[in-house]
Amino acid sequence: MKKTKAAKETKDTKGTKAAQAPEVTKEMEERARKKLAEMNLLDDFLFGSVVAHPQIGQEFVRILLKTIFGREFKYLSVTAQKVFYGADRDLHGARLDVLVEPEERDAGGRVTVYDIEPDRRDRAAEVKVLPRRVRFYHGKIIATSLSSGAKYDELMNVVVIMVLPFDPFGLDRMVYTVKNHCVEEQGMEYEDGESTVFLYTKGTKGSSNEALRLLLHYMEESRIENAVNDDLREVHRMVEMIKVDSGTTISCVRLMENLQRSEEKGLAKGEAIGRVKGKAEGKAEGKAEGKAEELVTRVCKKMKLGQTVEKIAEDLVEDISVIEPIFRAAESAASAYDPETVLQKLTGRNENGEI
Repeated sequence: MKKTKAAKETKDTKGTKAAQAPEVTKEMEERARKKLAEMNLLDDFLFGSVVAHPQIGQEFVRILLKTIFGREFKYLSVTAQKVFYGADRDLHGARLDVLVEPEERDAGGRVTVYDIEPDRRDRAAEVKVLPRRVRFYHGKIIATSLSSGAKYDELMNVVVIMVLPFDPFGLDRMVYTVKNHCVEEQGMEYEDGESTVFLYTKGTKGSSNEALRLLLHYMEESRIENAVNDDLREVHRMVEMIKVDSGTTISCVRLMENLQRSEEKGLAKGEAIGRVKGKAEGKAEGKAEGKAEELVTRVCKKMKLGQTVEKIAEDLVEDISVIEPIFRAAESAASAYDPETVLQKLTGRNENGEI
């Protein structure tokens, strides 16, 4: 009897697990393919997918760096979507889209690390804090690079490259290279191994690098007609390869599955709320509230990870017009992204549920 009962429990458990895993339908795959087809290289998901691909990622980054700096990079070690966690659970971490560590060294024997970050966050508040966010990236990379007992002269060089479809400083430059300097003596040499390159995709001033201009335009509008030289045609081949890659498609489908499960949980909670209210319209209202609460909770969690509104909309497979009001409410709620507070702000209700 015990054996039969154990067998029955195992069978029931398997059945439960199977029921919890929604079947991937052709319709879901088609939606994912359509979404991928519309993406360009300034989209985090597509950019990260190209870089992470074992066959093409390294060559893709090599072309990017060669075009940006005008020289060849023979030895690269590429890490896609590297995460640096905070030193404590309450401290901010950072997720870097591409971390490149060339094996070649400078005259002082130091390695240079290149962090490449496409960024669409163009709201005034986001642009204002961009230099401080970049400073944070530098700090997180450096903090892990020097082991105990090592000499400071061995500290690696770090170059953070931000690729932006907006002008971060309003001077219409395609390239802004920023380094530390002495305020009193502008010409004084001060080399601490830290620099930041801001690339504005529509900038027209200050650079004669035509290949870079074409690359930036392609990254913003990743279509075949914009692949106008050999390097860009190779990049476009890689992008198209990723867009039809089954693994990339499944990654998109998984995002949709997660959203579907969240919606189902929200519906169930909404129905319970509706029954408790005892109103004819309570069920429908409860469903809506349950879905809204679930969506707000997921958005708040992702904001705590430092994700942009575009990235959140992409991950949750929602229109940005749906996510942006929640994002703004969370930013202005001064609540450490607390879902209950954000819901109150969105609905205009107080803690007791009163208007």
